[in-house]
Amino acid sequence: MTFSEATLARFAREVAKYPADQKASAVMACLAIVQQEQGHVSAEAEKGVADVLGMPPIAVHEVTTFYNMYNQEPVGQFKLNVCTNLPCQLRDGETALQHVCKKLGVEPYGSTADGVFTVQPSECLGACADAPVLLVNDRQMLSYMTEARLDDLLATLKANAK
Repeated sequence: MTFSEATLARFAREVAKYPADQKASAVMACLAIVQQEQGHVSAEAEKGVADVLGMPPIAVHEVTTFYNMYNQEPVGQFKLNVCTNLPCQLRDGETALQHVCKKLGVEPYGSTADGVFTVQPSECLGACADAPVLLVNDRQMLSYMTEARLDDLLATLKANAK
């Protein structure tokens, strides 16, 4: 994959943060840049990042597949990660996930037909005391997500969809 000069410049700024012989340390930042610009990290983009950083493509793929913040397929405008790890599970995390899926008419990991929402179960989001928790677009953490709060969130997001 050929990246734009602007993207390569952004990669270079990330690579410059590490010793010259440790360019691979910038892999997560470079993947985040790709995702920000393209909406997801394709296999072709993984190969391009590997080429830029001098890494084996499989090493980049391992990073992409290990962290659920990297989308390997296109996702909806609003990606909703619902924590289903054990502490959240004990405080209705699975119930919250099932409620969102039912309300949107999708299965876990699915996207709505209009492309507005993608729903994913998530591993620990680090807010166990606030369960159930939900992360919107890998950026905004929401706590104590009762069914009423989930309904309000979905209505608000839908109203603000582009």
